[in-house]
Amino acid sequence: MKQNFLFTSEAVAEGHPDRLCDMISDTVVDRFLRQDPYSRIVTECALSKGVVFLAARFASTANIDLPDVARSVIGPVGYRPEDFNAADCTVVTSIITMPSDQRAKADEMEMTDGEIEHLSVGHQATLFGFACTQTPEFMPLPIMLANRLARKLTVARRKEINYLSPDCTVQVGIAYENAKPVRLHNITIVAGYWFKVKVDAVILREDLLEHVIDPVLAEGPLGIDEGTEIFINPQGVFPKSGPAYHSGMTGRKSAGDTYGGYARHNGAALSGKDPSRIDRVGVYAARYAAKNVVAAGLAEECEVQLSYSIGHAAPVSIQVQTFGTGTIGDDAIKQRIERNFDFRIGAIIRDFNLRHLPLDHANGFYGRLPAHGHFANALVNLPWEQTDKCDSLK
Repeated sequence: MKQNFLFTSEAVAEGHPDRLCDMISDTVVDRFLRQDPYSRIVTECALSKGVVFLAARFASTANIDLPDVARSVIGPVGYRPEDFNAADCTVVTSIITMPSDQRAKADEMEMTDGEIEHLSVGHQATLFGFACTQTPEFMPLPIMLANRLARKLTVARRKEINYLSPDCTVQVGIAYENAKPVRLHNITIVAGYWFKVKVDAVILREDLLEHVIDPVLAEGPLGIDEGTEIFINPQGVFPKSGPAYHSGMTGRKSAGDTYGGYARHNGAALSGKDPSRIDRVGVYAARYAAKNVVAAGLAEECEVQLSYSIGHAAPVSIQVQTFGTGTIGDDAIKQRIERNFDFRIGAIIRDFNLRHLPLDHANGFYGRLPAHGHFANALVNLPWEQTDKCDSLK
């Protein structure tokens, strides 16, 4: 394992076109599951200047107004009408209705173990879950700081820096020694702003330091030192932002959705898929196992790899790596994971109650993940972030 290195991770604010597409796709999933928890739904979104394209393939008894869903997500993000108008943008839909017998046959929470065993995955996938001791959330520090800064940009835009655009990008670089984060090397913020406002570079820097950077870093664990570099719009003025200037698409922020590139991920989109898709929910199950291993003190870093093949209920392969940080051998940890976690697709849906979460949350569930995090999300109670298996693993 590398000992001394610099690592950077990137995060985007909720108005970034790629993130907007993720939010729209997952809100469609919420709407379908709230009306019909047995829905099968896959949806993808693309957008550009004044245009939203939404493709959906589903088997469901639900009746969803897809253009209304798109507008309901875009509007609250806060673009000014001349930049992107939710009310009169063109929404183009492509709908494929699958036969109703392709809906889920029954509620996994009511199935017997034998019925769970016969519920197989419909896709091939190799998935990764990761956890480490770098933060209280058991996430790598670069992506956690980048995510905090991106979310703080949204808060500051709505309260103190009202000339900012909803489309901002953050990158955080952390220096490591002996594989531990030791100092904040750099922060880069590319902040879009309203084109009708003339923004002075000095004022922009002061505003971002006061209302975004300093409050986030005050929460720890690392602060600015004499060597920390802070770049604000390093290529100069940046009024051109949002869908009017660059397009977006579902699934293009996979690294930001997971571990910021610090650990492996399978690269597939998480958003826009119902719980029957193993390439989504298997990622959550792998993270759940890895986090519990680290929380139990069995390792400082843990990666859990799950490989699924079509026609099988459970993964055909489970691999565990602790990168030399385990207190016991990786094979022993793998055996404990296999005893305490059920990675069958039906069991994952059952144990996390994935079909019913949108109905249990007044503001939806899946639609809140892209902007606030699929992992370590303080605003949404994520069942795969629990550490309730620690005692069993010990």
